[in-house]
Amino acid sequence: MWNKELETARLAARAAGKILSRMFGHVNHIKKKGNIDLVTEADLEAEKIILKTIRRDFPKDSILSEESGMQKQTSGRTWIVDPLDGTTNFAHGFPFFGVSIALEIEKEIVLGIVYNPHMDEYYEAVRGRGALLNNRPIHVSKTSNLNESLLATGFPYNIHEKSQEVIELFGKMIVRAQGIRRPGSAAIDLCYVAAGRLDGFWEQDLYPWDTAAGIVIVEEAGGKLTTFEGKPYSPYQKTIVAANPFIHGEMLKVLSS
Repeated sequence: MWNKELETARLAARAAGKILSRMFGHVNHIKKKGNIDLVTEADLEAEKIILKTIRRDFPKDSILSEESGMQKQTSGRTWIVDPLDGTTNFAHGFPFFGVSIALEIEKEIVLGIVYNPHMDEYYEAVRGRGALLNNRPIHVSKTSNLNESLLATGFPYNIHEKSQEVIELFGKMIVRAQGIRRPGSAAIDLCYVAAGRLDGFWEQDLYPWDTAAGIVIVEEAGGKLTTFEGKPYSPYQKTIVAANPFIHGEMLKVLSS
């Protein structure tokens, strides 16, 4: 099940990855969508090839993409696409970025792919089949205490308006965890949780394309995802906590304290 969809997503992600690899370090045009929200020609070129590939194989499916928005069709299925997650990293030559593609059917993410072309790391998951990194199974970590955990977070694009709130949460967590990283790509952060490289991740005010693929990858790797309030997470929620099942509850307690 979902074999054709998975193959299409693979082809789209690899094609977009080639574009990003070719353009990495050679960005000429950077536009601001907000104070710190950027878009480059690489975002647009990568998106173009992804949308073309999906439309060719599934012309009746809707596509929600970061740069093009919602393109509604009739099938009731929606592809959720971020052609370049980590645009600020990419624009500055910092090699932590990726392509994210997910398929949503009846409000459930059934498959997800995240590809970091610079590191040639390809994460994928199909609902019920487990999660893979370069075709090898991955699982969340077994770290059982928050004070022994390596966590990641991100700062929202509206950080200038919410700086106190965001920094307060960061301050609460940094004194409880063993370490915190802020790499700059939510899609890859989630994959690192799935692979056991990170024990947990939290962030707020993300967009659907930032987390859609990562949801199924984390869950299929044995991880747990909720909102800050402990409610079930979907890519349309405003807050996310993703972690192995041993520390997830501790993270929620800190965030709500």
